[in-house]
Amino acid sequence: MKKTITIAHSPDADDIFMYMAIQFGWIGNDFTYKNTALDIQTLNDLALKNEFDVTAISFALYPLITSEYALLRTAVSFGEGYGPKLIKKKDTHLKRNFKVALSGANTTNALIFRMKYPEAKIVYKNFLEIENAVLNGEVDAGILIHESILEFDDTLCVETELWDIWLEFAKESLPLPLGGMALRRSLPISDAIKIERDLTNAVKIADSNRHILAPMLMERNLIRVNEEKLETYLNLYANKNSICMNETQLKAVDTLFKLGYDYKFYDKIIHAKDYLIPSEYEKFRNS
Repeated sequence: MKKTITIAHSPDADDIFMYMAIQFGWIGNDFTYKNTALDIQTLNDLALKNEFDVTAISFALYPLITSEYALLRTAVSFGEGYGPKLIKKKDTHLKRNFKVALSGANTTNALIFRMKYPEAKIVYKNFLEIENAVLNGEVDAGILIHESILEFDDTLCVETELWDIWLEFAKESLPLPLGGMALRRSLPISDAIKIERDLTNAVKIADSNRHILAPMLMERNLIRVNEEKLETYLNLYANKNSICMNETQLKAVDTLFKLGYDYKFYDKIIHAKDYLIPSEYEKFRNS
């Protein structure tokens, strides 16, 4: 009997797109994969409880779970000239202590926001509720993430792009680390290597066959946007740069971790490469 591996991801289009090659049976024969879709902050909270074998996380969460989870190289989402948006009603001015809705305490957007706006009053909401919270006056502003950045009510405007804040703090043009994947350390290393390979191949196949996969997702009502917006969104967050983190992306993750330490969100500095799965183990074992 195959071992069952639990995988958790968010319900937004890029995570679903990158995972579904496994769900449709296009990849992976060693394990039975069982998936769960939850909003990102719920995933972050459950990662703190070591709930799933493999889980999507905000990169900003990872320094808090290093003892239980390794960092995967694949199924990653970075912003490059784009990303979450801080929105407000048009013709309004935000005070220093404005009230803002964020999608979760351990999200990357929350970390960057709190560095820039330390006096803001924060409330946390499911990302699907944030636009309405601004519209009905419950909060003065909110950060939109996922597909919400593509279109929002025309009475709202962008106060600032998180991308611009990131560049301000990073001091150089690095991609903005948003979403990553983590794998439970208690899994045997040989299994971990195979799982990462399966996920990497799934993202690669999804990217190469998006003209087939995207309509399948639309037909099954798995996506919250129309076909045109889906294509735009996947071009942003589920693309060739999602397949395997490159050196520039790893440097960006390290920069995020260093900023988190400098602003006292973490108690130590970590480097992403030290927490990746040692895929070279398999070559040494078989040599």
